[in-house]
Amino acid sequence: MRQSLSLGALVFLLPLATVLSGCSSGTQTSPMIQKESVTQLPDGTPIDLYTLRNTNGMEARITNYGGIVVSLTAPDRNGAYEDVVLGFDDVEQYMGPHPYFGAIVGRYGNRIANGRFTLNGETYALAQNNGENALHGGRNGFDKAVWQAEPVTTDEGQALRLTYLSPDGEEGYPGNLSVAVTYTLTDDDALRIDYEATTDKATPVNLTNHSYFNLAGQGAGTILDHQIQINADRFTPVDGGLIPTGELRPVSDTPFDFRQPAAIGLRIEDSDEQIAFGGGYDHNFVLNGEAGEMKLAARVYEPTSGRVMEVHTTEPGVQFYTGNFLNGDITGKGGTAYGRRYGFCLETQHFPDSPNKPDFPDTILEPGERYTSTTIYRFSAE
Repeated sequence: MRQSLSLGALVFLLPLATVLSGCSSGTQTSPMIQKESVTQLPDGTPIDLYTLRNTNGMEARITNYGGIVVSLTAPDRNGAYEDVVLGFDDVEQYMGPHPYFGAIVGRYGNRIANGRFTLNGETYALAQNNGENALHGGRNGFDKAVWQAEPVTTDEGQALRLTYLSPDGEEGYPGNLSVAVTYTLTDDDALRIDYEATTDKATPVNLTNHSYFNLAGQGAGTILDHQIQINADRFTPVDGGLIPTGELRPVSDTPFDFRQPAAIGLRIEDSDEQIAFGGGYDHNFVLNGEAGEMKLAARVYEPTSGRVMEVHTTEPGVQFYTGNFLNGDITGKGGTAYGRRYGFCLETQHFPDSPNKPDFPDTILEPGERYTSTTIYRFSAE
């Protein structure tokens, strides 16, 4: 069954859960967290922006609209901070069309084939918002939800706890799903994301964050010179609709072998059919190690700035996406037109289309279980 708390996960999450159980109400703001009311929905629902800072000067700005990471600064080898995530200067722009910049995606991150799955003998039809497939929770997924926000203080740093109740039938999914996502900006220069969920009816759950990174600084050009290492011996090849075939293919002797660091652009134009299907990299990697246990997923190094980002997760997979569908039509921060491959994503996850792939790790959350997942993006420089 999906994501019952293992002993390892319980031990890892207990300190944060303990702190959160005694936190203050959402109307109060922790001393180092700034809250700014930036706009409102037509019905008057307020949209706020929260700024978290750690003791080293790193900063994260997060809005309760879609749980979006609006900006995230990280130091270069000289100690200079730069925003390393793509997005917009104006929070209101996130309410228009965009490719999930910085957002929480759910109920189901990534694709479900034909927008359908069968569970306990019943077939559920989802919004087909990516060709014939369902993508990232549907037309109005968690990226467009207004979350309840509660700033808190933890032993690791300043945190923002976001909660949302996804009602039974929302976007076609069964069950009332109670979700909590906690962003913690730690004092060792990491953005930690803890996901939790419970349901009153069996339902697929696969939550992730969809930040686009450029470690040279958002808007600094392509990410092709970034050096990436992915801790995966296998990946899940896809068909022309980017739906996994069900195979777990070894990365050896393919353009998907990042077991040793390599430039993102080194093989991105390879003639391999999988590269052609994705227009570059847009694939799930099967991480080495056990699901539910914290492990290194990927390490990325940007040579000009010296910035390093390590991704650690309890998830069994990570979607490596190289911004292949950015085409300059979106004007982002500072008036930058985001061109093709101006950012990359490392979306920690269970595998795409798992509800239709019984051999993939299970994504079904049952009543009485608790979904838990943790991902840490840790920054340094060399």
